[in-house]
Amino acid sequence: MSGFNPKIKQAIEIVGSQANLANECNVAQPTVFKWLNGSEYSAKYAARIEIATQGAVTARELCFALLNESDKQKI
Repeated sequence: MSGFNPKIKQAIEIVGSQANLANECNVAQPTVFKWLNGSEYSAKYAARIEIATQGAVTARELCFALLNESDKQKI
């Protein structure tokens, strides 16, 4: 785990709860808790979070693998 994830927190706030985000992503609520606290997740879930938040939190913000090369160099 790498620590608290503010983008997951933002997504939770947008959809209303960890349980709501879990439902939108078709995972169990403890999985969202793990994401919030730094556990990794796949691009598939990053895309589902983007859909659940209607684009307020983007998959590119959530998943390093989705960044283009110039964005990766800025990190």
